[in-house]
Amino acid sequence: MKFLTSGKVKDLYEKDENSLLFKFSDRVSAYDVKFSQDIPKKGQVLCHFAEFWFNKLDVSNHFIKRESETEISVKKMIMIPMECVVRGYFYGSLIGRWKNGSIQLPENTDTTMAAKLTKPLFDPTTKSEHDIPINKTKALEMKLVSEEQYVWLEKTSVDIYNQMATIADDAGFILADLKLEFGILDGEIVLGDSIGPDEYRLWPKDSHSLGKIQESYDKQILRDWLTANGYQKQFENERNDGKEPTAPQIPSEIIETITNRYVVAYEKLTGLSL
Repeated sequence: MKFLTSGKVKDLYEKDENSLLFKFSDRVSAYDVKFSQDIPKKGQVLCHFAEFWFNKLDVSNHFIKRESETEISVKKMIMIPMECVVRGYFYGSLIGRWKNGSIQLPENTDTTMAAKLTKPLFDPTTKSEHDIPINKTKALEMKLVSEEQYVWLEKTSVDIYNQMATIADDAGFILADLKLEFGILDGEIVLGDSIGPDEYRLWPKDSHSLGKIQESYDKQILRDWLTANGYQKQFENERNDGKEPTAPQIPSEIIETITNRYVVAYEKLTGLSL
């Protein structure tokens, strides 16, 4: 087996000419900054979630099987250079982009933080070190996809979001938003990469409250801590100065909370135990 590359949270290996091995780690990143500390059990949760979602969702995908507690094998394919983001709630970066006029929303949209959007919003980005939001016109100009592919990706991404949101709702959660990646396999577009709490925001329904930061069962816990302590702004300033951002030490209680919530989310959503 040949090592190919290390991503933010997983390592990729070539098994043979048709398949890859994804090895999920306990590494964590936020705001495109990698941290030196690990989140215990994170790799295991991400691996099991990938198996669950790929088997559960009604869409063609590249999943072959789970190989171990932290590894899955997948079919090789040509990745589409656009990340397919679907937003169901007015939250996160959407708020700032709406305020500065870089994105338009329907007139009847409730612009209270954490309010549900009138319908899921397809909000894709470039697939790069620092993802940039794009619309259909920009995606076609950049030749990331064809018009036919864009239409298919928008419909399919929203369909997947709705499927996952229903499953989350039945388990007592709100799926606030979701990031998906697709590729070309045997001439067809199929769902790729992985799906887990690094790819979506998940809120408990019983604590959902408008106008405030939500309790999260994903890595948003880390983002919120970074923002509250001024690190997000520090990262931006360092990048503006041409420097690589310096990752702070994550408090042990934040690490413990992330581990516990990842495990709870997996067990509640799937009905399975790790």
